Amino acid sequence: MAAPHDGPWLDDAAGRLVRPYTVSNGRTRPTSQLDLLSLVMATGSIPLGHLGPEHSAALGLCEAPTSVAEIAAQLRLPAVVAKVILSDLLDCGSLTQKAPDLYHNPTDRSLLEAVLDGLRRQL
Repeated sequence: MAAPHDGPWLDDAAGRLVRPYTVSNGRTRPTSQLDLLSLVMATGSIPLGHLGPEHSAALGLCEAPTSVAEIAAQLRLPAVVAKVILSDLLDCGSLTQKAPDLYHNPTDRSLLEAVLDGLRRQL
């Protein structure tokens, strides 16, 4: 039996009823260069042609800039499948992307100290 918020694509006992490789039509390589930290956002352009329900769901998640990793998690799909879906939407002009900031160092000491200070203030 499917959970009400998941629709017909998930079953409590069996898991995903539609296998990930069928969602991407067997494709394993996106046509666009996407990183897990890439941000994608809807352009407002309606995709021409038939796209699957995952494409519609992904497009709905992109009203604000959203990372590829977040979309994959929300869709409960492997990252590579989410990248293929997002590439389809980029190719038809329904999404735009922004590459991750490669100059930002996530292990920058001052950034980590600021995060730690913020966490301490919350306690």
